[in-house]
Amino acid sequence: MMDVREIEGWLLESAPECLAALWAQADAVRRRWVGDEVHLRGLVEISNRCVRACAYCGLRAQNQGLIRYTMSAGEILDCAVRAAELGYGTVVLQAGEDPALRADRVARIVRRIKSHTPLAVTLSLGERSDAELRLWRDAGADRYLLRFETSDQELYRKIHPDLPGRASDRMRMLRYLRDLGYEVGSGVMIGIPGQDYGSLARDIAAFQAMDLDMIGVGPYLPHPGTPLGTGWLPRRLPESRQVPATVEMACKVVALARIVRPDANIPSTTALATLDPEQGRELGLRRGANVFMPNMTPQPYRGAYEIYPNKACIYEEARACRPCLEKRILGLGRTLGRGPGGRTRVEEISK
Repeated sequence: MMDVREIEGWLLESAPECLAALWAQADAVRRRWVGDEVHLRGLVEISNRCVRACAYCGLRAQNQGLIRYTMSAGEILDCAVRAAELGYGTVVLQAGEDPALRADRVARIVRRIKSHTPLAVTLSLGERSDAELRLWRDAGADRYLLRFETSDQELYRKIHPDLPGRASDRMRMLRYLRDLGYEVGSGVMIGIPGQDYGSLARDIAAFQAMDLDMIGVGPYLPHPGTPLGTGWLPRRLPESRQVPATVEMACKVVALARIVRPDANIPSTTALATLDPEQGRELGLRRGANVFMPNMTPQPYRGAYEIYPNKACIYEEARACRPCLEKRILGLGRTLGRGPGGRTRVEEISK
């Protein structure tokens, strides 16, 4: 167990020899608890429509520069079938908070994927009602991803305003997802303007306390169509206290997440690869991660799902991406995961 002060100390650490020890510890914990398999989750960005006004996200409703889309059920199923053909164990359906993705429509899509493929289905559709979440779980959805972005409530309210008449409470929703029997994933952005080291340390301590099945973390990348991307600051911090959105800081958070939640599934994210196209994915895997999420979204939709610009591998077709990922994984001495790759808890491993 790590307390917040110890976590913050690691976030502030800069000595190369100390960081080398952190990377080695995280990699050893990863090897012990989740092994050498790297699981592949096929990501399908099914809609870029969103009713939210988040200050950091390019999909925000106020961004007039995007061509909006919602994929058809047939297109989504085709992506899932292709993911299964490529040997992926999971399909991840991700979207903004799109009113066109009605509860019954999503439930039908989940049922079709489960009946046509052996894939686990992960949903990442934002903040939805208890009834919707229950319906999708009953339809066969296995996992739900909902990042809480920051546990600092003052900062969160400024960058993630409530919808009219509906307060945002992601922590409550994450607890409810657990009660429904989903595998639950969450995470944070690293280097949000206004995020200090103590705040980020408390986020990592929250991973430990929440017993998350999946932890997704990545550096904040600005989008010019957002308030944060055009220089607005939710609060000003001394430079020495502002968390930087760097590859090294992102790797620190991946490593610490692995140490505090040793049996979680942790991806090496596209945002990390965007900051370092040559080595970002590999660095994540060497420092605690055990999942890749290759993009299965068809062209031209992929370019329109612009949470941030210039995403890594945005023009790579899924079939071309598969051998590249395999080469990268095998080159690290790791193996390709088989099956859905759900979490195996520490207590189950220990038996």
